[in-house]
Amino acid sequence: MYSLYLYFLGLSLRNTSKALEPFKDEKRSYVSVWNWIQRFGSYSIYKRKRVTAFIIDETVIQIGNQHFWLWIAIEPIHSSVLGIHISNERNMFVAENFIRSLISKYGRHTVYTDGGTWYPQACRFLHLKHYLHSPLEKSMIERVMEYFKDRTECFDDYYPCPTKNNNCDLEHVYNWIKLFIYLYNTTIRNKISFLMNRGDSVLS
Repeated sequence: MYSLYLYFLGLSLRNTSKALEPFKDEKRSYVSVWNWIQRFGSYSIYKRKRVTAFIIDETVIQIGNQHFWLWIAIEPIHSSVLGIHISNERNMFVAENFIRSLISKYGRHTVYTDGGTWYPQACRFLHLKHYLHSPLEKSMIERVMEYFKDRTECFDDYYPCPTKNNNCDLEHVYNWIKLFIYLYNTTIRNKISFLMNRGDSVLS
């Protein structure tokens, strides 16, 4: 995972393999790093099978000299991330496309959002129930959004775009965020598994 992190920061395959040398008894070639990247591409980032609802919010991130909207949907029980989307506009059409992508993965569920006018319109078009955040749901999504925003503000300062122009396809941004979400969701799953096993041991 550390090699993927370094690679998505912008290091070449060879430089990534060199950066791993102090941590390994044996050298890892750049071919090994490439194989790890290919394996990661086949992993399922979003593994939630049971979803009770979609809690959605959006925030601004800076990439180079431009600002984009980062949309995030979480599951309310464990706060795991269900999906993300990056757009240069914030309107009903973007919200609809994002929610539609969630439906294709998880089926139709109630949507909880803030007071943005684009959400009720999108939900009406998709025939989904829509409610405003309760205080609890608002607290949950704000914690997740703040967690992501702290690590994506001024994104290009830390993860510069390799194209060096304004025609970036945002692939490097999606790659980094996918890795970040994988680690985030894996941490949540491990915590849940630990607590469940701990509860079983206490009961026994």
